[in-house]
Amino acid sequence: MTKPRVLISDSMSSQAVTVFEERGVDVVQSSKLSEAELFEMIGEFDGLAIRSSTNVTAELLEHASNLKVVGRAGIGVDNVDVPACTRRGIVVMNTPLGNAITTAEHAMAMMLALARHIPQANSSTHAGKWEKSRFMGMELTGKLLGLIGAGNIGSIVASKAIGYGLHVQAYDPYLTEERAARLGVKKVDLDTLLANSDIVSLHVPKTPETTNIISASAINKMKPGSMLINCARGGLVDELALLAALKSEHLKGAALDVYEVEPARDNPLFELENVICTPHLGASTIEAQEKVAIQIAEQISDYLVSGAINNAINAPSISAEEAQVLRPYLQLAQCLGSFVGQLTQDPIKTLTVTYGGEANDLNVSPLTVQVVQSILEHHSSYVNSVNAREVARDRNINVIEAHNEGRDEYPCRITVGVETESRSRSICGTLIQNRPRVIDVKGIPLESKLGEHMLYITNDDKPGVIGDIGSSTAERGINIANMHLGRDRRNGKAMVLLEIDESLGNEDLEHLRSLPNINNVRYLHFPALQ
Repeated sequence: MTKPRVLISDSMSSQAVTVFEERGVDVVQSSKLSEAELFEMIGEFDGLAIRSSTNVTAELLEHASNLKVVGRAGIGVDNVDVPACTRRGIVVMNTPLGNAITTAEHAMAMMLALARHIPQANSSTHAGKWEKSRFMGMELTGKLLGLIGAGNIGSIVASKAIGYGLHVQAYDPYLTEERAARLGVKKVDLDTLLANSDIVSLHVPKTPETTNIISASAINKMKPGSMLINCARGGLVDELALLAALKSEHLKGAALDVYEVEPARDNPLFELENVICTPHLGASTIEAQEKVAIQIAEQISDYLVSGAINNAINAPSISAEEAQVLRPYLQLAQCLGSFVGQLTQDPIKTLTVTYGGEANDLNVSPLTVQVVQSILEHHSSYVNSVNAREVARDRNINVIEAHNEGRDEYPCRITVGVETESRSRSICGTLIQNRPRVIDVKGIPLESKLGEHMLYITNDDKPGVIGDIGSSTAERGINIANMHLGRDRRNGKAMVLLEIDESLGNEDLEHLRSLPNINNVRYLHFPALQ
């Protein structure tokens, strides 16, 4: 088996190379490639490991014919065209925890430096001055810190700030009251945070919702004499509005590690004495850089070798352990999705995947994605586990994930239901000895294993139908490996699932459709079960 290949195109700890090699991945490290050289080389690699220097653009991806994963050793993926990667089925990963402590410590250092004028006092003292009265500081103990964002980094800042005796409040739409209580912070809305905080510190990613979250309007709502810290992402703060607020002394000071334009070489904020600036140093410690290099190498290797997905930006996470557990369930999801996709010709309005029994205890997000992918593969030439949900959205398909907690005769059950303009249908499946089984089709119970070649037949429940099918297939040299029957009621609607040895042409299908009491005949192909 050919080893997967990974290119490290930015400067990175040598520990990353060691991890790749130990996990059976061929790795090339070349951090001084020109754009043209990168374009020429990238087609050879299954994975790309980067930091902040390499720009993964749509143009680069045009040359990346084998690329399956891009891994950013760090948090921010501003230098990666994530939508373009998603469209091409390329997983984008980062390392959100690797530099969380380092970045939180930098935010705390900026807070202390701002409160006590340490950089200014250091410069003055180095210049031979002794200006004690000029650098009168502020105690942090008892002050109110407002955190915008209480995720990985924000929660660490909260813990350290509480240790310094600060009171902490947080604005985060995803922060529950229970978690706020565990962190020892008060959950508030943004306006309350701005109005009451002595110090405001930003800990959110840059998204359309957070861009310029500290706008001119937001700054006007901030407590007079308060201070602002941004060690998160450039673009979260309207820098011109901040400049005006600092000049007017509405804000007492600001500490910035990130900027709208980087490298920041000519920023009017640098001219103000009440501003502390560092050149994007939040993650710049020896320990953090080793951590993120090792983590991204582990994540990329796990994905290329075992299919595990960790810390993906554009795909559901699956640990290596989960990948092993989920394997039979993923095959079941693939079969059910493929079954529905082959039967459904009209545009789908709603797709519902319902989990029951043991399936409720699983990480079902990858299973839902697998169902979506397997349906859409029969209607789209380019769909995969990464872009499946996006393709569904583009087609205005409403994907619903549901759970049934009721008792069931089967240990697990997955039900796939679709609605179109003209009809609705559902297919249920389970696992028996870790092999997929269909147990219900359109409300008709039956228990059928699936083979590579299947015939799906619906008929009226009349005597002689099964005999006609058997005779007709025998006459045409079609060998039946297995037959499974079901009906909704006596003399009602019935169904036959036949496993056959090879595919059928249209002529054979039309012949079967012509038999008495036959309503529909479809050939189904399940190549994953070969």
